[in-house]
Amino acid sequence: MTSTQRTAVVTGAAAPRGIGKATALRYAREGWAVVVLDLDEPAAKETAEDIAAQTGAAVFAHAVDVSDEASVRAAYEAVRAEVDAGRLPAVGALANIAGITSPVPFLETTLELWNKVLAVNATGTYLVTKAFLPDLIEAGWGRIVNMSSVSAQQGGGVFGKTPYCAAKAAILGFTKSLAKELGAAGVTVNAVAPSAVDTDIRVAATSPELEDAITRGVPLGRQATADEVAGVITWLCTDDAGYLQGTTIDINGGSFLH
Repeated sequence: MTSTQRTAVVTGAAAPRGIGKATALRYAREGWAVVVLDLDEPAAKETAEDIAAQTGAAVFAHAVDVSDEASVRAAYEAVRAEVDAGRLPAVGALANIAGITSPVPFLETTLELWNKVLAVNATGTYLVTKAFLPDLIEAGWGRIVNMSSVSAQQGGGVFGKTPYCAAKAAILGFTKSLAKELGAAGVTVNAVAPSAVDTDIRVAATSPELEDAITRGVPLGRQATADEVAGVITWLCTDDAGYLQGTTIDINGGSFLH
């Protein structure tokens, strides 16, 4: 038994066809209470209402800019207030999914773009984890799952280029180091590394030709669904995954084998 009397916090959970929403919904279906955190507060609240209507789970939404320490702290305090008031059970899992991509050739990048991509993907994972981790340690049980990418392992090749690859690679190092540091605290820290996933993250800079090319490079002959990625994330938060620590689960249909 893992989810009973525990809350899962999911960042980047408001996009209608995103991995974050699919993960939040999956947690709710598996018996967790859920916190939906996203930069887009109206969308986060709409997502929370949708998940509650579908599952009957306790769901709480709050706005957060994961790259801003004060915003993350405010989101944590809002969640903690819900827990202290008895409207949510204690937080037991954190899925760091919020992220942005960067399909810009290296010599066309700017320092502003570099800093933004690193801030949202890598610094955001750091800030949110730092905010919620003390409560997990105090409880003696917790699960943290960080969103990396196959791009971090193979140097791009799907969509995001150098800033994105660097940020997602930083998450892999962060995951391994924190997993070692926590030791016997009862909290596991793992990562997932999807390749192409059928979501809207590339919608502004893709084409049918690009999507076909990406799909042709996958031995399974298709892109992953958001729910398939969500299934791995939520499984990593079960007791069955309790001996996995500092690992990265590849979700790429066989497109990158190592």
